[in-house]
Amino acid sequence: MRAPYIALPLLLAFTLYTGWSMLIADQSLIAFGLELMARPDTAQVVIDLYLMAGLACLWMVNDTRARGEPLRGVLPYVLVTIVFVSAGPLLYIVVRGLCGRGRQ
Repeated sequence: MRAPYIALPLLLAFTLYTGWSMLIADQSLIAFGLELMARPDTAQVVIDLYLMAGLACLWMVNDTRARGEPLRGVLPYVLVTIVFVSAGPLLYIVVRGLCGRGRQ
């Protein structure tokens, strides 16, 4: 099975859940992040997620370069990754795969 067909339902489920949780949240995304960073145990998880997000950004940039495309094309995915971590790479896989720009 091609990667976009696996990534698409994950992207949709994650995006819907994220939207729903942000609608019912009692605090802003920034306040929530600061609260997570206040304790060592939750800070470790946040740091781990952002290390993986950084690796995903490097992968997307390298993949864009390998395709011979301009790097400005990967910028939206990197920005989404910075805020929502897994949504950026999932969106990249879905869009690049379904647009017929090569196999993932």
